[in-house]
Parts: sequence; structure tokens; C-alpha cells
Amino acid sequence: MRITNKMLSNNFLRDMKTNLNSLSTLQTQMATGKQIRKASDDPTKASKIMQINSDIASNIQYNKNIKDTSTWLDMTDTSLGQIGNVATRIQELLVSAGNAGYGPDQKGAIKDEINQKVGELSQILNTTFDGKYIFGGTRGTDKPTDSTKDAANNTQLNLPTDPVKLSQIGSKLSVEVSQGVTMDYNVTATDVINNGGATNLSDLLNNITSHLGSTVDTEIAKLNGEDLSGIQAVMTNVLKLRSQVGAKQNGMESALARNEDQSANMTEVLTSTEDIDITEKTMEYATMQTIYTAALQTSAKVLQPSLLDYLR
Repeated sequence: MRITNKMLSNNFLRDMKTNLNSLSTLQTQMATGKQIRKASDDPTKASKIMQINSDIASNIQYNKNIKDTSTWLDMTDTSLGQIGNVATRIQELLVSAGNAGYGPDQKGAIKDEINQKVGELSQILNTTFDGKYIFGGTRGTDKPTDSTKDAANNTQLNLPTDPVKLSQIGSKLSVEVSQGVTMDYNVTATDVINNGGATNLSDLLNNITSHLGSTVDTEIAKLNGEDLSGIQAVMTNVLKLRSQVGAKQNGMESALARNEDQSANMTEVLTSTEDIDITEKTMEYATMQTIYTAALQTSAKVLQPSLLDYLR
């Protein structure tokens, strides 16, 4: 087969185009620091990079969930501590009420302070975070409790009477802290009020104020009997709830540490998959430039134009 200058020229141009494309790819990689500019460059590697980026983005959101939940738990623990302080004060008042030297005036003063403490409990149970009532369960936009006066002017702590609302207030909230892992994190008003004792907190407080205003010896005796035992049960329940909150805080810290480790590992894998080795690419680019220059010089010597080239 006769090899013409035209054939040599076409082969040269095709090879030079390949060299130029390789140079362009190396220039782009060095300018961006990335091995892949578009998915068609390497579909398999591009798919892996997109999956890793998606996993890292998910971990960032999980960490945000954990940090928000940890703040919620901190506020819950603080509020439970305040409830414990109120219960402790009521216990002190009950012990004082058993003093044989206390007359109606002193017991009336104790009753007034306990009524004030009932209102304080309601305020604590209506604590909000980020626009939601932290003890409100899934019904976070409505107050879980209120305080009202009865016919004897005693302050009462009330939960909603509607069964649906009550069920929602007693419901648990959960948060996703990593792929497929969720944790419940809230304490509800019903957890505090239904304290596991023989009498719930609301009824217990009503009984205490009623007994303080009584002149019947058997009723007065209950102040240092079942009423005192009841308030101690409330304090025990608050301590139990605080320990549960503490355990959840520890769980959140552990989840955050795991997610941060995973993010660091995935970032390292992403870097090795996506980023270029600048030293290696610089050497490749220098080599490709040398090849390109040599090809130009060779073609200038091999392809000597003649009049026949312009007549074809």
C-alpha cells in the first residue's frame, strides 16, 4: 500500500489531537485538584464519590440533630432539677407542719407557700425550647399543664382532660442519630406527674393543701404520714428521670463521637478517591508536554510539503 503525505498528515493530526486532549485533561485536573470533572470521565468512580458525599452530608445532619437534642436534654435536666428543688421545699414545709407548736396561722402560711409552689411547678412543666414545650410530648405547641384555683382557693396542677391531648402529651419524641439508629429523648409532663406512687403529683398536692386547712386530727396526721411519703416518692421519681436524661446525654455524646469519626474516615476515602496527587500529575504533565513537543518536531521533519501536496 502506498503511504502518502496526506495519510501521514491525517495520522499526525489524529495523534496530536489525542495528545492535546490528554494535556487538557491534566491541565483541568491540576487546576481543580480533582481527578474527575464530570461523571462521564469515570462513571464508576463518580458514583462512588457521589455516594461518599451523600453519606458525609447525612452525617452532618445527624450531628446537627444530636447537638440540638443535647441542648434539649440539658434544658430538661435543668427543669427536672428545679422540680426537685420545689419538691424538696414542699417536703421541708410538711416536716414543719408536723410541729406541735404550729397553730392555724403558721399552717396557713405553709399552705400559701405550697400553693405558690404548685404554680411554680406548672411554670416549670411549661418550659419551652425552640418554640416547643419540652414536657409536651408530641403536642409540643400547647402547654402541657396549667394551674387553677379551686373553691377553697387552693392552687391545682392540671393536665388536659381530653384523652387525645393527654395521650399526645405522654408520647415520646425520637431523633435519628445515625443511619437507621433512632433514640427517644424527651421527658413528658405525665412522667413527672404520674410519679409511680400511690397518688399522682396533682392529687398529692391537692391532698396536702386540704390537710393543711383541716382541723381533724386524722387529716392533720396525714401531713407527716402519707403526704410526706408521697412527696418523697415524687423526689425519687425526679431523680430517676434525671438519671435517664443523663444516660441519654451520654448516648448522644457517644453517637456524636462515632459520627465525627465516620465523617473523618469518609473524608479521607473521598480525598483519596477524588483528589489528585499533585506531584504525580505535575510529572505526567511535564512528560506529556515533552511528548507533544517531540511530536511537533518530528512531524516538521517527516512531513516536508511539496507542490504535489497542494495539487491533491
